[in-house]
Amino acid sequence: MKRLFLLLFSLFSLAAHADLKVFATVPEWGALASVIGGKHVDVFTATGGLQDPHHVEAKPSLIARARNADMIVATGAELEVGWLPVVLRNSGNPHVQPGQPGYFEAAPHVRMLEVPTRLDRADGDVHAGGNPHIQTDPRNYLKIGEALATRLGQLDAANANEYQANFRNFAERWKMAIAKWEAAAAPLRGAHVVTQHKAFPYLYDWLGIVEVGTLEPKPGVEPSVSYLGEVVADVETKKPRMVIRAAWNSSRPTEWFSEHAHVPAVTLPFTVGGSDQAKDLFGLFDDTVAQLLKAIK
Repeated sequence: MKRLFLLLFSLFSLAAHADLKVFATVPEWGALASVIGGKHVDVFTATGGLQDPHHVEAKPSLIARARNADMIVATGAELEVGWLPVVLRNSGNPHVQPGQPGYFEAAPHVRMLEVPTRLDRADGDVHAGGNPHIQTDPRNYLKIGEALATRLGQLDAANANEYQANFRNFAERWKMAIAKWEAAAAPLRGAHVVTQHKAFPYLYDWLGIVEVGTLEPKPGVEPSVSYLGEVVADVETKKPRMVIRAAWNSSRPTEWFSEHAHVPAVTLPFTVGGSDQAKDLFGLFDDTVAQLLKAIK
Protein backbone atom coordinates (compact mmCIF):
# COMPACT_ATOMS: atom_id res chain seq x y z
CA MET A 1 0.00 0.00 0.00
CA LYS A 2 2.83 2.38 0.87
CA ARG A 3 4.51 1.68 -2.45
CA LEU A 4 1.25 2.29 -4.30
CA PHE A 5 0.80 5.60 -2.48
CA LEU A 6 4.33 6.71 -3.35
CA LEU A 7 3.82 5.75 -6.98
CA LEU A 8 0.54 7.66 -7.22
CA PHE A 9 2.11 10.66 -5.47
CA SER A 10 5.02 10.63 -7.92
CA LEU A 11 2.70 10.47 -10.91
CA PHE A 12 0.60 13.32 -9.52
CA SER A 13 3.71 15.43 -8.93
CA LEU A 14 4.91 14.88 -12.47
CA ALA A 15 1.51 15.87 -13.85
CA ALA A 16 1.32 18.93 -11.61
CA HIS A 17 4.76 20.11 -12.70
CA ALA A 18 4.49 19.20 -16.36
CA ASP A 19 6.61 21.59 -18.41
CA LEU A 20 5.83 23.29 -21.66
CA LYS A 21 8.61 22.25 -23.99
CA VAL A 22 9.82 25.42 -25.71
CA PHE A 23 12.09 25.32 -28.77
CA ALA A 24 13.81 28.72 -29.13
CA THR A 25 15.69 29.37 -32.35
CA VAL A 26 18.22 31.81 -30.85
CA PRO A 27 19.61 32.45 -27.35
CA GLU A 28 17.83 35.75 -26.68
CA TRP A 29 14.37 34.21 -27.01
CA GLY A 30 15.41 31.15 -25.05
CA ALA A 31 16.51 33.45 -22.23
CA LEU A 32 13.29 35.49 -22.40
CA ALA A 33 11.12 32.36 -22.42
CA SER A 34 12.97 31.05 -19.37
CA VAL A 35 12.46 34.30 -17.46
CA ILE A 36 8.73 34.45 -18.23
CA GLY A 37 8.00 30.75 -18.10
CA GLY A 38 9.96 30.09 -14.94
CA LYS A 39 9.50 26.59 -13.50
CA HIS A 40 6.73 25.76 -15.97
CA VAL A 41 8.87 25.72 -19.12
CA ASP A 42 11.63 23.47 -20.35
CA VAL A 43 13.57 25.58 -22.86
CA PHE A 44 15.83 24.24 -25.60
CA THR A 45 17.83 26.73 -27.67
CA ALA A 46 18.77 25.62 -31.17
CA THR A 47 21.79 27.92 -31.64
CA GLY A 48 24.64 29.25 -29.54
CA GLY A 49 25.89 32.74 -28.78
CA LEU A 50 28.86 32.42 -31.13
CA GLN A 51 26.87 30.98 -34.02
CA ASP A 52 25.78 32.86 -37.13
CA PRO A 53 21.97 32.78 -36.83
CA HIS A 54 21.53 33.08 -40.60
CA HIS A 55 23.27 29.79 -41.35
CA VAL A 56 22.12 26.83 -39.28
CA GLU A 57 22.03 23.18 -40.34
CA ALA A 58 18.63 21.49 -40.03
CA LYS A 59 20.11 18.53 -38.15
CA PRO A 60 18.08 15.46 -37.16
CA SER A 61 18.61 16.43 -33.52
CA LEU A 62 16.79 19.76 -34.13
CA ILE A 63 13.98 17.98 -35.95
CA ALA A 64 13.59 15.60 -32.99
CA ARG A 65 13.41 18.54 -30.58
CA ALA A 66 10.76 20.26 -32.71
CA ARG A 67 8.79 17.01 -32.92
CA ASN A 68 8.39 17.00 -29.14
CA ALA A 69 7.97 20.76 -28.65
CA ASP A 70 4.83 22.48 -27.41
CA MET A 71 6.00 25.86 -28.68
CA ILE A 72 8.46 27.35 -31.17
CA VAL A 73 9.81 30.81 -30.37
CA ALA A 74 11.51 32.38 -33.39
CA THR A 75 12.64 35.81 -34.51
CA GLY A 76 10.83 35.70 -37.83
CA ALA A 77 11.47 38.39 -40.47
CA GLU A 78 13.19 35.61 -42.49
CA LEU A 79 16.09 35.26 -40.04
CA GLU A 80 15.55 31.49 -39.81
CA VAL A 81 14.23 31.05 -43.36
CA GLY A 82 17.17 28.87 -44.42
CA TRP A 83 16.60 26.14 -41.83
CA LEU A 84 13.52 26.44 -39.60
CA PRO A 85 10.92 25.59 -42.30
CA VAL A 86 12.84 22.36 -42.99
CA VAL A 87 12.90 21.50 -39.28
CA LEU A 88 9.19 22.20 -38.85
CA ARG A 89 8.16 20.35 -41.99
CA ASN A 90 10.11 17.25 -41.06
CA SER A 91 9.08 17.34 -37.40
CA GLY A 92 5.56 16.18 -38.20
CA ASN A 93 4.33 18.24 -35.25
CA PRO A 94 1.08 20.00 -36.27
CA HIS A 95 0.94 22.13 -33.11
CA VAL A 96 4.06 24.22 -33.85
CA GLN A 97 3.54 25.04 -37.51
CA PRO A 98 3.19 28.71 -38.58
CA GLY A 99 -0.30 29.94 -37.91
CA GLN A 100 -0.83 27.60 -34.95
CA PRO A 101 -0.85 28.73 -31.28
CA GLY A 102 2.37 26.80 -30.69
CA TYR A 103 4.30 28.96 -33.17
CA PHE A 104 5.44 32.40 -31.99
CA GLU A 105 7.47 35.04 -33.85
CA ALA A 106 9.02 38.06 -32.13
CA ALA A 107 9.39 40.41 -35.10
CA PRO A 108 5.67 41.20 -35.65
CA HIS A 109 5.55 42.80 -32.20
CA VAL A 110 8.15 45.54 -32.82
CA ARG A 111 8.87 48.37 -35.25
CA MET A 112 11.04 47.03 -38.04
CA LEU A 113 13.99 48.99 -39.41
CA GLU A 114 15.70 48.87 -42.82
CA VAL A 115 12.67 47.52 -44.66
CA PRO A 116 13.83 47.30 -48.30
CA THR A 117 12.08 49.23 -51.05
CA ARG A 118 13.01 46.51 -53.54
CA LEU A 119 13.91 42.82 -53.37
CA ASP A 120 16.76 41.56 -55.52
CA ARG A 121 19.10 38.68 -54.62
CA ALA A 122 21.85 40.68 -56.31
CA ASP A 123 21.70 43.01 -53.29
CA GLY A 124 22.89 40.25 -50.96
CA ASP A 125 21.17 38.78 -47.91
CA VAL A 126 18.29 41.27 -47.74
CA HIS A 127 15.19 40.47 -45.67
CA ALA A 128 11.80 41.49 -47.06
CA GLY A 129 10.34 42.34 -43.66
CA GLY A 130 13.27 44.48 -42.55
CA ASN A 131 16.45 43.89 -40.58
CA PRO A 132 15.75 40.89 -38.30
CA HIS A 133 18.31 41.68 -35.57
CA ILE A 134 15.68 43.20 -33.30
CA GLN A 135 17.24 41.83 -30.11
CA THR A 136 19.95 44.52 -29.96
CA ASP A 137 17.46 47.14 -28.71
CA PRO A 138 16.42 46.31 -25.12
CA ARG A 139 13.16 48.23 -25.50
CA ASN A 140 11.92 45.55 -27.89
CA TYR A 141 11.95 42.91 -25.16
CA LEU A 142 9.08 44.62 -23.36
CA LYS A 143 6.62 44.28 -26.24
CA ILE A 144 7.87 40.84 -27.22
CA GLY A 145 7.83 39.65 -23.61
CA GLU A 146 4.27 40.84 -23.08
CA ALA A 147 3.09 38.97 -26.18
CA LEU A 148 5.08 35.87 -25.22
CA ALA A 149 3.57 35.80 -21.72
CA THR A 150 0.09 35.95 -23.24
CA ARG A 151 0.86 33.13 -25.68
CA LEU A 152 2.29 30.92 -22.94
CA GLY A 153 -0.89 31.50 -20.98
CA GLN A 154 -2.99 30.44 -23.96
CA LEU A 155 -1.06 27.19 -24.22
CA ASP A 156 -1.04 26.59 -20.47
CA ALA A 157 -4.10 28.29 -19.01
CA ALA A 158 -3.55 26.80 -15.55
CA ASN A 159 -0.39 28.87 -15.13
CA ALA A 160 -1.40 31.97 -17.13
CA ASN A 161 -1.44 34.21 -14.07
CA GLU A 162 2.06 33.13 -13.14
CA TYR A 163 3.38 33.90 -16.62
CA GLN A 164 1.88 37.37 -16.38
CA ALA A 165 3.36 37.90 -12.92
CA ASN A 166 6.78 36.76 -14.13
CA PHE A 167 6.60 39.18 -17.04
CA ARG A 168 5.58 42.09 -14.81
CA ASN A 169 8.50 41.37 -12.51
CA PHE A 170 10.89 41.19 -15.45
CA ALA A 171 9.48 44.36 -17.03
CA GLU A 172 9.92 46.34 -13.81
CA ARG A 173 13.56 45.30 -13.46
CA TRP A 174 14.16 45.70 -17.21
CA LYS A 175 12.87 49.29 -17.33
CA MET A 176 15.19 50.21 -14.47
CA ALA A 177 18.10 48.58 -16.31
CA ILE A 178 17.28 50.43 -19.54
CA ALA A 179 17.37 53.75 -17.68
CA LYS A 180 20.76 52.80 -16.23
CA TRP A 181 22.17 51.78 -19.62
CA GLU A 182 20.89 54.92 -21.32
CA ALA A 183 22.44 57.16 -18.68
CA ALA A 184 25.78 55.38 -18.94
CA ALA A 185 25.71 55.42 -22.75
CA ALA A 186 24.99 59.15 -23.09
CA PRO A 187 28.57 59.86 -24.35
CA LEU A 188 27.89 57.57 -27.32
CA ARG A 189 25.08 59.69 -28.75
CA GLY A 190 26.07 61.03 -32.17
CA ALA A 191 29.22 58.88 -32.36
CA HIS A 192 30.13 57.73 -35.89
CA VAL A 193 30.88 54.03 -36.31
CA VAL A 194 31.63 51.52 -39.04
CA THR A 195 30.01 48.09 -38.85
CA GLN A 196 31.17 44.82 -40.37
CA HIS A 197 27.72 43.24 -40.89
CA LYS A 198 24.50 45.23 -40.60
CA ALA A 199 23.66 43.57 -37.31
CA PHE A 200 23.09 46.58 -35.06
CA PRO A 201 20.62 49.11 -36.53
CA TYR A 202 18.30 48.66 -33.55
CA LEU A 203 21.14 49.21 -31.09
CA TYR A 204 22.19 52.36 -32.95
CA ASP A 205 18.61 53.61 -33.09
CA TRP A 206 18.32 53.16 -29.32
CA LEU A 207 21.59 54.87 -28.38
CA GLY A 208 21.72 57.51 -31.12
CA ILE A 209 24.85 56.06 -32.73
CA VAL A 210 25.43 56.92 -36.41
CA GLU A 211 26.59 54.21 -38.82
CA VAL A 212 28.75 55.82 -41.52
CA GLY A 213 29.93 52.70 -43.30
CA THR A 214 29.82 48.91 -43.48
CA LEU A 215 32.64 46.51 -44.29
CA GLU A 216 30.51 44.06 -46.25
CA PRO A 217 29.93 45.22 -49.85
CA LYS A 218 26.50 43.55 -49.61
CA PRO A 219 24.83 41.96 -46.57
CA GLY A 220 26.37 38.54 -45.98
CA VAL A 221 29.18 39.01 -48.53
CA GLU A 222 32.76 38.84 -47.20
CA PRO A 223 34.77 41.95 -48.15
CA SER A 224 37.99 41.83 -50.15
CA VAL A 225 41.07 43.79 -49.08
CA SER A 226 40.59 46.18 -51.99
CA TYR A 227 37.02 46.86 -50.92
CA LEU A 228 38.12 47.46 -47.32
CA GLY A 229 40.59 49.99 -48.65
CA GLU A 230 37.74 51.80 -50.40
CA VAL A 231 35.77 51.93 -47.17
CA VAL A 232 38.74 53.41 -45.31
CA ALA A 233 38.96 56.19 -47.90
CA ASP A 234 35.19 56.75 -48.00
CA VAL A 235 34.77 57.25 -44.24
CA GLU A 236 37.97 59.19 -43.55
CA THR A 237 36.23 62.57 -43.43
CA LYS A 238 33.39 61.16 -41.30
CA LYS A 239 35.85 60.34 -38.53
CA PRO A 240 34.44 57.05 -37.17
CA ARG A 241 35.22 56.37 -33.51
CA MET A 242 35.32 52.57 -33.86
CA VAL A 243 34.62 49.58 -36.10
CA ILE A 244 32.14 47.03 -34.73
CA ARG A 245 31.51 43.36 -35.35
CA ALA A 246 29.25 40.75 -33.78
CA ALA A 247 30.96 37.99 -31.82
CA TRP A 248 30.14 35.43 -34.52
CA ASN A 249 31.67 37.48 -37.35
CA SER A 250 35.17 36.75 -38.59
CA SER A 251 37.62 39.12 -36.90
CA ARG A 252 39.79 39.61 -40.01
CA PRO A 253 37.89 42.47 -41.70
CA THR A 254 37.51 44.52 -38.51
CA GLU A 255 41.15 44.02 -37.53
CA TRP A 256 42.31 45.08 -41.01
CA PHE A 257 40.08 48.15 -40.96
CA SER A 258 41.10 49.01 -37.40
CA GLU A 259 44.79 48.93 -38.32
CA HIS A 260 44.43 51.00 -41.49
CA ALA A 261 41.83 53.49 -40.28
CA HIS A 262 43.45 53.84 -36.84
CA VAL A 263 40.25 53.25 -34.87
CA PRO A 264 39.50 50.68 -32.14
CA ALA A 265 37.97 47.35 -33.15
CA VAL A 266 35.00 46.44 -30.94
CA THR A 267 33.42 43.00 -30.59
CA LEU A 268 29.88 43.04 -29.23
CA PRO A 269 28.22 39.93 -27.82
CA PHE A 270 25.12 40.33 -30.03
CA THR A 271 23.16 37.77 -27.96
CA VAL A 272 23.21 35.82 -24.71
CA GLY A 273 26.38 33.73 -24.65
CA GLY A 274 28.20 35.99 -27.08
CA SER A 275 30.78 36.87 -24.41
CA ASP A 276 31.78 35.66 -20.95
CA GLN A 277 29.90 38.58 -19.43
CA ALA A 278 26.69 38.08 -21.46
CA LYS A 279 25.43 35.15 -19.41
CA ASP A 280 21.83 36.41 -19.41
CA LEU A 281 19.79 39.25 -20.91
CA PHE A 282 20.96 41.78 -18.33
CA GLY A 283 24.58 40.77 -18.84
CA LEU A 284 24.14 41.07 -22.60
CA PHE A 285 23.44 44.79 -22.41
CA ASP A 286 25.80 45.42 -19.51
CA ASP A 287 28.63 44.12 -21.68
CA THR A 288 27.40 45.79 -24.89
CA VAL A 289 27.37 49.25 -23.31
CA ALA A 290 30.66 48.63 -21.51
CA GLN A 291 32.47 47.62 -24.73
CA LEU A 292 31.18 50.66 -26.61
CA LEU A 293 32.20 53.05 -23.83
CA LYS A 294 35.61 51.43 -23.56
CA ALA A 295 36.25 52.17 -27.25
CA ILE A 296 35.56 55.92 -26.98
CA LYS A 297 37.62 56.32 -23.82
